[in-house]
Amino acid sequence: MKPSAPAAPTSVPRPVTPPTTRLLLIRHAEVEARYQGVFGGRIDMDLSPRGHEQAAALAKYLHQQTLSAIYASPMRRVQQTLAPMLVNGAPKPVILPDLREVDFGDWSGLAWEDVHAKFGISAFDWLEQLECDGIANAECSETLQDRVEPCLRQILAAHAGQQVAIFCHGGVIRVLLSLLLRWPLARMAAFEIEYASLTHVLVRPQKAELQLLNFTPWREIPS
Repeated sequence: MKPSAPAAPTSVPRPVTPPTTRLLLIRHAEVEARYQGVFGGRIDMDLSPRGHEQAAALAKYLHQQTLSAIYASPMRRVQQTLAPMLVNGAPKPVILPDLREVDFGDWSGLAWEDVHAKFGISAFDWLEQLECDGIANAECSETLQDRVEPCLRQILAAHAGQQVAIFCHGGVIRVLLSLLLRWPLARMAAFEIEYASLTHVLVRPQKAELQLLNFTPWREIPS
């Protein structure tokens, strides 16, 4: 009786590497002079002339990027920042109302120094104040995260493995970073998020990695 032939080796399937999603978090450009240094929040303001220049420089930089989608806040300062992107075949933006800026309640329209004079609170502590409901009639951090997180989940679910731009606001970018990095919102005060800045995050199923923070392509524009 002939010995049986050895069984053919079975191939072991290689594990599938989960796709990495790239998020470009973009703050609107400089606002009109009367709202600079002010808790603008829900106020629907325009860009300054310099802000329009920043938006053009930002668009020039972003035209070198391959974007699968653009999501944006409906507020005017964001829409004006986004406008130069749309003349060269960029994806049509999806407007998400919940990407609007933080509602600062009784601080709305006040300059930073006015907050201390009126309420005896340092305006630099605004993120901590949101966490403990320290700003009257403002959104608290829990409410804020509850409205922003579904936007983030929607974007990540629709664009796994793609590169997506999110045009929004400084406060919202800090919320997005807090959710992605799983850090307390108050710790986001350590980050500067300048006008017309770009922050790049790589998102994998198990973790997110901050690749680029507060990059400003318009830096060479004269003041």
